Amino acid sequence: MLTLYHNPISQISRRVWIVLLEKKLEFELVEVNHLEGEQFKPSFLEINPFHHIPVLVDDGFKIVESLAILDYIEAKYSTPAMLPNNATERAIVRMVQLVTANELFSAFNLLISHWLGLSVEDAEKVEQAKQQVATVLKYFENLLDDRPYFGSQNLTLAEVVAGTVIPWLPSTGVSLCDYPKLNAWCHRLVARPAWQATAVTIEAMEALKSRMVRV
Repeated sequence: MLTLYHNPISQISRRVWIVLLEKKLEFELVEVNHLEGEQFKPSFLEINPFHHIPVLVDDGFKIVESLAILDYIEAKYSTPAMLPNNATERAIVRMVQLVTANELFSAFNLLISHWLGLSVEDAEKVEQAKQQVATVLKYFENLLDDRPYFGSQNLTLAEVVAGTVIPWLPSTGVSLCDYPKLNAWCHRLVARPAWQATAVTIEAMEALKSRMVRV
């Protein structure tokens, strides 16, 4: 049995959750409550000494780091395939994953924190984050062609990484109107059952805000 240690408001652990659903695998969800410090408990540190989620455990084998987990699932549970065989198409998927992780996510986190009022950033830093996001969105817009997904007719690992971040951007004040292909791509994703089943609601984010303020 697969076991996913996660938190439902974590966009990073949501990547793995979506893949498990899309591949129709049987798995158990174990929530790790970061606000209660559960990631520092000895029982969890035995699973991941770096006290991060997600962690996937497959028959006793522990996999940390979300991109490594996605690769593991794809290699072991290859149906439906979510990584193209064609070299160019596979490179597109990898680029989207890594650009999201390395270029988009930090700016996204700043904008989310600012939107929730969890951090007080000056206007210049917020504008810099929006410019960084715009650079990524333009790049992704140019990567999309007439196919519904990045480099493929079918859902790929690019979608589960970028597609857990980009649909949230309008909530932070970043419009997708200037990126019609990417905007249509977002609408396709959020209509999928796996996205709906794992959706992080605004209510959940507001509850997090209230809890963080009390802490």
